[in-house]
This record gives sequence, structure tokens and C-alpha cells, in this order.
Amino acid sequence: MRQLPRLIIACLCAIYLSGTAVAETGPSPYPSAASDWPGEGVVRVFGWMKDNRESFWRQREKQQGALVLAGDSLLGNWRTSQRDLEPRRTANRAIGGDVSRGLLFRFKEDVLDLHPSGIVLLIGGNDLSALQPTDQTVRNIGRMLDAIQAQDASLPVILCTLPPRDNPKAPIKNAELIKLNASIKQLAGKYENVELLDLFPHFATADGKPKPELFTADRLHISAAGYKVLHDALNETLDSLPKRPS
Repeated sequence: MRQLPRLIIACLCAIYLSGTAVAETGPSPYPSAASDWPGEGVVRVFGWMKDNRESFWRQREKQQGALVLAGDSLLGNWRTSQRDLEPRRTANRAIGGDVSRGLLFRFKEDVLDLHPSGIVLLIGGNDLSALQPTDQTVRNIGRMLDAIQAQDASLPVILCTLPPRDNPKAPIKNAELIKLNASIKQLAGKYENVELLDLFPHFATADGKPKPELFTADRLHISAAGYKVLHDALNETLDSLPKRPS
């Protein structure tokens, strides 16, 4: 009987060391049960997401201190972001198809663990097409902003509203998009380190539809011309932020 505590301790140590080894060699695997995910709302996992995260993991050392782009395909498809935003060092950590709950799950490893110089956050479009209640999306975004505060309350964050979209294969309720963007604006005002970048008017026509030239044929993803608009708007916002000490 006196050997039992030692056996328990040995087992606990083995479990701890095993978990540490996994954490040091690759990203945390996506949970199999929705109840094990942080936050609330819809969960989406596609095959390429695991590949993306493994690629992110391999670059995590050399991209320490970079400006991190976090979100879904609207940022993830900006393949030239690193070149376009020079001389700023950037790390694009956006994944196509991601929802706010998915980004929340990977936020620490893919974003905060880079100890970024700043964060650009654009998420929520896939929540809308999944018909997720807007309040859930806003609370998930708020959890990410709280996590940033806990790590570094002075870290500059650019929180973006969503551009319009009009794709029949991934329809959304425009009233919900308007509601989500209004909530994002309110959320940005609650944090001293968060700057709002209102993308919607940059990409919308007078009647709130996507400007055709700024989107690909699916009227959902951003075109090369659209990324030029995004680049200019983002750079203007970045230039307006107070300079952080080295």
C-alpha cells in the first residue's frame, strides 16, 4: 500500500511530460467534441486547417515580434501581405473557413505566443453564413481581446468590421452583418489599446452591396484590387498608432 502514492506520482509525471512533448513538437489538435472548444457557437474543421497550423508552428520562432494578421480567408488569401506591408514584419495567421470560435481556440498558439508587435483582427463572416447568433460571435471576439489584455494591455490591436458579401452559396442576412459590424464598433470602444478599422464603407457601394472590382467573381473573397484598398486603409491606421518603445 505504501507504494501507491509513488505509483500515482510516477503516472502523473509521465502524463505531464507526455503533454509537454506534444506541445513542443506541434500545435494542439482540434478537439473532437464541440463541448471541449472554448467560446460558443458553430465549430468548423477542414483538412487544410491542420496543414496551415503545422506550417504556422514551423515558423513560430522566426516570426516572433511580428505584426500578426488573424482571421479567416479575407486575410488568409492576402498572399502578398508580408511583402505589401514592408518594412513591417508580418505573420499571416488567418485560415480560410475559420469561424470566431475556431480562431479563439488557436489564438494563444497561433497569435499570442508570437509576442506580436500588433494584431489585426478580422473575423465573423463564416459565423454569419453559418447563421450563428451575432451575440455569440461578439462574445468570442471579446474573449480574444480579453486574452490580449491579459498578456499585454498596451499591445496595439486593429479590430476590423466586415466588408459586404453577396454569395448565393454562402448567403447571409444583411441585417445580421449590419448588427455584427455595429457590435464590433462598440466592442472596439471598450479597450484603450484597440483601434477600429471600418472596412465596410471601403468595400461597399452606396446601397451596401460589394463593389464588383474589389471582389472576386464569387462576390465574397477580396480581389487583387481589393487588397490594395485593404493595404492602404490598414497602413493609414497603423501609421496613426502611437509608437511603442523598442
